Amino acid sequence: MIKNGHHTSSEQGIESGAKQGDLACSPEKRKRSVRVWCDGCYDMVHYGHSNQLRQAKAMGDYLIVGVHTDEEISKHKGPPVFTQAERYKMVRAIKWVDEIVEGAPYVTTLDTLDKYNSDFCVHGDDITLTVDGKDTYAEVKREGRYRECRRTQGVSTTDLVGRMLLMTKTHHSNIDNSDYQQHTDNFGKGPKGHSPWTGVSQFLQTSQKIIQFASGQEAQPGDTIIYVAGAFDLFHIGHVDFLETVYKQAERPYVIVGLHFDQYVSEVVIGAPYAVGKDLLDHFKVDLVCHGKTEVFPDRDTADPYAEPKKRGIFRTVDSGNGLTTDDIVQRIIKNRLLFEARNQKKEAKEIAVFEAMKSQAEGEQAGDTAQAAQ
Repeated sequence: MIKNGHHTSSEQGIESGAKQGDLACSPEKRKRSVRVWCDGCYDMVHYGHSNQLRQAKAMGDYLIVGVHTDEEISKHKGPPVFTQAERYKMVRAIKWVDEIVEGAPYVTTLDTLDKYNSDFCVHGDDITLTVDGKDTYAEVKREGRYRECRRTQGVSTTDLVGRMLLMTKTHHSNIDNSDYQQHTDNFGKGPKGHSPWTGVSQFLQTSQKIIQFASGQEAQPGDTIIYVAGAFDLFHIGHVDFLETVYKQAERPYVIVGLHFDQYVSEVVIGAPYAVGKDLLDHFKVDLVCHGKTEVFPDRDTADPYAEPKKRGIFRTVDSGNGLTTDDIVQRIIKNRLLFEARNQKKEAKEIAVFEAMKSQAEGEQAGDTAQAAQ
């Protein structure tokens, strides 16, 4: 079990890859609230996005997140999977976010930081480029108002889109579309190599990664303990709306769920059993079990997985008002498959070019230092 919780101040530790000197604030700054700025597309929000925002919040006191419009993203990268309204709401649901700015400019400038009284901006240790190949953080980097956090290895929107296009009917049996079988892996394979930032790689979860999201909050006397279960595969705005609705089922809810970290979740059970049985209900002292409007599939023995909570009279079906499913998202991606393929390959090609230039510059500086030392 991993305990999670609601908004906290700054209990999250700074990622080990971040330099303490870069993150330290002067005593004068520490006398007031340090405001941190992050921005991005936040399309198909995943663990990497949440981990970036967790690290950014740990660098200050108040986290502002700018989210780009559909128009801006389409101009610089290609069409997003989610609409801007969906992306705004998804980012708001991440517990480390204090404020979001809708329609943030794609290029981060000093004017933007000043407008929102931000001390500095934070981005991962990869690079974000405009449509003409320029670093979107060049200006704030020059002025010393840029900080880096460690990018989460093995997970990216590029990877997720690729996986969605490669899914077979054995994964989502209710989709009958030949695109699943015919599509070949065009992700993470640029025309001249492999980008170190967004190429497809294996994401490996560890206990250390999981515990960084734990707040250690326990249920308190008077809390209503609510249990929900689901795969929560490709966590999306439909899941957020469902959990928010569940959260509103009681005056003092303590929500136990598998398998995600978000502001409506109090505790996570890893590897939760499919059937919500007596042992689970008794162990967590569950007062209420909720399920959405989606179909409930029988257990392997054809039994109703919610038979026990129904028997106890603590089962409730909740309607979030949002019918979006993972299958719907897959269909969106398939509809724009060629555009996504072109977008990802173009993005990878630009990243490779920048990476090679940075590598050559570093090698040149190293050679110069070696020659100077030999004199």
